[in-house]
Amino acid sequence: MKIDFSLDLNETSLIIKDFLKIYLKNSGSKSYVLGLSGGVDSAVTAILCKQAIGNNKLNCIFLPDDTTPIQDKKHVDLLIKKFSLNCEIKNISDVVKNICKNCIIKPDKYALANIKARIRMILIFEYANMTNSLVCGTSNKSEILIGYFTKYGDGGVDIMPIGDLYKTQIYKLAEFIKIPKEIISKPPTAGLWKGQLDEKELKLTYDKIDMILYCLERKMKIEEIIKKTGINKSEIQRIKKLRTNSEHKRRISLIPKIGLRTAGYDWRSPITEG
Repeated sequence: MKIDFSLDLNETSLIIKDFLKIYLKNSGSKSYVLGLSGGVDSAVTAILCKQAIGNNKLNCIFLPDDTTPIQDKKHVDLLIKKFSLNCEIKNISDVVKNICKNCIIKPDKYALANIKARIRMILIFEYANMTNSLVCGTSNKSEILIGYFTKYGDGGVDIMPIGDLYKTQIYKLAEFIKIPKEIISKPPTAGLWKGQLDEKELKLTYDKIDMILYCLERKMKIEEIIKKTGINKSEIQRIKKLRTNSEHKRRISLIPKIGLRTAGYDWRSPITEG
C-alpha cells in the first residue's frame, strides 16, 4: 500500500522562500553560499534560494574530487546554464590526498567519505566567512532522520531549508520548480566512492524508507506499519534502529516547519515511541 506524500507545492515553496528571505535579513548577512552537487536536493535548494533572494545574493560552490560521477559534473553545468547560477568550481582531490597522508590511522572507505564531506564543509565555511554569508544546507528529512549524512560535513550548515521534506516530496517539488528531468530521474548518490548509490548503501528504496518514517512520525506501532505499508518487519525495525542510533547527529540547524513532527523540534530525544 502506498502512502500519500502529497503537498501543496506552491505553499511549500512559499514557506521555504519566506524562511530564506527572513532568516537572511534577520542574520545581518549579505548572502547565502550553497554546496552544489548535481543532485536533486541541492538543485531544489539552490533554485528556491535564488527565487527567494535573487541571484546576486546566492553563491554556489561545486567541489568535485576523483570519485565524483561525470554525470554530476554535467548536471552542475546544466543547472548553471539553465538557471544562470553563480558557481565557483574547485577540485579537492589534492586536499583529500594531503589530509589522508597526515591521518594518524589510514582511513577506510567510509572514513575517507567523511573526510571528503568535511573538507567541503571547511571550504564552504571559509568562503562564507570571507563573503559575510550563511551556509545553506541541502539535506532532506529522510537523510536527517536516519542519520544518512556526515556529522560536521554536509550536516555542518547554518540552515536546512528542505530539512522537513521527505525525499519522495523533494522529487515532486523538483518537478514543480522545473528542475531538469535528467537530474530528477537519476539514482541518488553522494559520489563519495566509485559506484556509490544511496539506495544500494541503505539496502532499501527511498519510497519505502519514507513510508516507514512517515508512519513513525505518526507514532504508529510496527504492526500498524506492516499493515499499512506491506513492508516486512525486519526492514521497519532496521530503519527505526537507524533513526534511534543516529540521534546524536541531529543537533541540527534551524528548519522551516512544514511537517507534523520536525527533526530537532518536536521529534526529539530521549526516544520513546516512533
